[in-house]
Amino acid sequence: MPRPILAQIHPDAIANNLELIRQKTPHSRVWAVVKANAYGHGIERIYPGLARADGIALLDLDEAARVRELGWKKPILLLEGIFTAADVAVADELRLTVAVHCTEQLDLLLAAKVQRPIDINLKMNSGMNRLGFRPDAFKTAWERARSAASIGEITLMSHFANADEGDVDWQVEQFDAAARELPGARSLANSAAVLWHPRAHRDWVRPGIILYGGSPSGMSRHINDIPLHASMSLTSRIIGMQTLSEQETVGYGRRFEADRPMRIGVVACGYADGYPRHASTGTPIAVDGVLTRVVGRVSMDMLTVDLTPCLDAHIGSQVELWGNQVKVDDVASASGTIGYELMCALARRVPVQVN
Repeated sequence: MPRPILAQIHPDAIANNLELIRQKTPHSRVWAVVKANAYGHGIERIYPGLARADGIALLDLDEAARVRELGWKKPILLLEGIFTAADVAVADELRLTVAVHCTEQLDLLLAAKVQRPIDINLKMNSGMNRLGFRPDAFKTAWERARSAASIGEITLMSHFANADEGDVDWQVEQFDAAARELPGARSLANSAAVLWHPRAHRDWVRPGIILYGGSPSGMSRHINDIPLHASMSLTSRIIGMQTLSEQETVGYGRRFEADRPMRIGVVACGYADGYPRHASTGTPIAVDGVLTRVVGRVSMDMLTVDLTPCLDAHIGSQVELWGNQVKVDDVASASGTIGYELMCALARRVPVQVN
């Protein structure tokens, strides 16, 4: 590969973060959420770090088949459930647990002839207003599910709208009121609730972004006191250098103008690699371990950095775009997005190494 850009995936970081989740939720079982190909990491790449999870939660049947092929024997949860009779047959074959969030899904399961009863997570819409039975319809849905020979264990599930902003009580109260008389395990907590809302931990938790070392709020400072490790790092090298005079500009659109003589480094990474095009001047980046900033506009294959604090920088100097030193959430925040998107947007052309 002629370009020095490299993404590294760290299964040991996944294992570390999973252990931290266990410490915070000692009375809960853990669904490790690996939807979107493990948030862009690659399910196969992080798989060794998932060994101590109680189950794996994902979105589609292809991902579920891949996990089974890797040798996973424990539960797998389809977070959006099934949509056709053919899906039910695959869920039966792969021994999947399926979310059920509407009457149509319940009807498919009730009509199915399966080898063994399929366990479900019956989902309540407790205020998120995306998926799920409303509280006043939840008991009826549960009674229909309980009467079906094709349905096995029923876990009661909901999802929080703003656990990252500190308010889940209103949804917990809605859920508890509607489910109070119903037996079965409970599953409520997403990543933010795992970290900040012990009341919601219940029987199962469903961590996603924190499994990968990211912040549920999108702000790295909110997890500064939590020893999460970055599971993905993106690095490259300086491939060119320029010295600007005062008032000279750099890059497309001449967006950055030097206010003094300064050195600029050119990094082999751009938006075609998955780095955000809208990263503004000031976005953090590290050169040979020294924190500095992106300057000017990110182009397809390159971006430029201020080398003022990087006195020993040279062509070939190591650059961390994000990882343990430069937090992916801080890069995302400077670009008007969230770390989830940057992880998922890693481009196919970037070579990946499991480390």
